[in-house]
Amino acid sequence: MKENKDLAGLLRGLRLPGFACNYQEVARQAQADNRTYPAYLQQLAELEADQRRQRRIERNLRASGLPREKTLAALDPQKLPTAVRRRLGELCTGEFADRAENILLFGLPGRGKSHTACAIGHELVQRGMTVHFTPTYKLVQRLLVARAALKLERELARLDAFDVLIIDDIGYIQQDRDEMEVLFTLLAERYERRSVVITSNLVFSQWERIFKDPMTTAAAIDRMVHHSIILEMTGSSIRNDEALARLEAETKKTDT
Repeated sequence: MKENKDLAGLLRGLRLPGFACNYQEVARQAQADNRTYPAYLQQLAELEADQRRQRRIERNLRASGLPREKTLAALDPQKLPTAVRRRLGELCTGEFADRAENILLFGLPGRGKSHTACAIGHELVQRGMTVHFTPTYKLVQRLLVARAALKLERELARLDAFDVLIIDDIGYIQQDRDEMEVLFTLLAERYERRSVVITSNLVFSQWERIFKDPMTTAAAIDRMVHHSIILEMTGSSIRNDEALARLEAETKKTDT
């Protein structure tokens, strides 16, 4: 027993908690199945690798800021436009991020832009990628604070550590010149290096309301469109449809 305790402690000291937790049970199974030592060792190594992967996913999920409820499983694909539904599986593989491409989701409020973006983000985390979700107004304030403290470069480096940055509701910032400048700086920094997923209720022809200056607007659009996948979220409001469905169900329940 003392040997087992010493071995477990040694394995934990070597940062092999999967080995420490499983070596005795796996040894019993290996002995019963008459497996070789290499087969026994391989099973332990596979368990260790799987547990490390799961812990890494949990860490990345906590760091992502993704709303936990906005997953692919919770997204009703039948409520999405056909063109979006057809591309969703491909986007969830993360190949666009390997190519440093952007995803731009345009549509009126309630069309599922944010949920679709978050669902893709959740799938990427499960595949081992790093993702960060943030509403635009929070991102801009974060960058403004960093610039005021002369730490903008450091903050941009922190954001650069994420494979994919999801910027939600780009049309809802206050749109003064300082906000425009830090947002443009971020987009320029990630251009052709890291992927950005943007949701917006404003089409490109209205982006001057965000960036103010026509030249800056053109430069921002050029960087976004150059390597991008554009998804148009058309149709009726999903939120309104769900609210009407709930009201109808409650009405029927009351009538009966």
